[in-house]
Amino acid sequence: MLTALLATAIVSAQAEPMIQKLPESTVEFKMIPIEGGTVKIGETTVEVKPFHISQTEVPWEVFDQFLLSGEPTAKDDRTEYGPDAIARPSRSYILPDLGWGHKGYPVINVSYLSTDMFCRWLTSVTDKKYRVPTEAEWQLVAEAGDWKSELEESSWHYDNSDEVTNPVGKLKANKLGLYDLLGNVGEWTTDLKGKPVLCGPIFTDDMADMTPFQRRYWDPSWQETDPQLPKSRWWMSDGFFAGIRLVFEPKKG
Repeated sequence: MLTALLATAIVSAQAEPMIQKLPESTVEFKMIPIEGGTVKIGETTVEVKPFHISQTEVPWEVFDQFLLSGEPTAKDDRTEYGPDAIARPSRSYILPDLGWGHKGYPVINVSYLSTDMFCRWLTSVTDKKYRVPTEAEWQLVAEAGDWKSELEESSWHYDNSDEVTNPVGKLKANKLGLYDLLGNVGEWTTDLKGKPVLCGPIFTDDMADMTPFQRRYWDPSWQETDPQLPKSRWWMSDGFFAGIRLVFEPKKG
């Protein structure tokens, strides 16, 4: 789905990137500082404050630390969670990475609930407020630089992906040093109304659809082949295109 969106300011990374290390492991990832700017979404102009965003889509070895941090229970698919609760996904009846690759490959098949709980867990173990990007934050960085002329060098799409996900950070980064914003997997964000939405084109999209304006809202077809009743709230059996990119807001002062 194409949406008429336009970033009206150029953003740039001013401070040094931050390396986030996860406790009791050798796993780490890089967060890129962004100045902020102004984005127009439809008829709405949004002022975006400074934030940090992960250099790549979250790979499995980062998400695995969350999965291994606690034992899931059968009730996890049915319980309502408060704003500070942290729960772990129930076990998936499918191989979550579909056998396409694990270490260095982007997380896929995750629901927004899984993503939100992952961010809550990450916040609890790092003392930094991690969350998914807002749609405006994502749009701002996705349109940075001359993205149209760099698509062949920077995006995984139908013609070069072999119709599977590819390891993160292997193609050309954009002006801000961010990888795979266009192509590979879509990335969970929240729209202007706070509703979960996947931003960005995916690896099965045609080259013509490699734009920052692609949006996907959850649809029952994303879990069509899930035989469980009720269907999993954590894993999407047909969500091979649904991934994660992280944001945290720097502390004031």
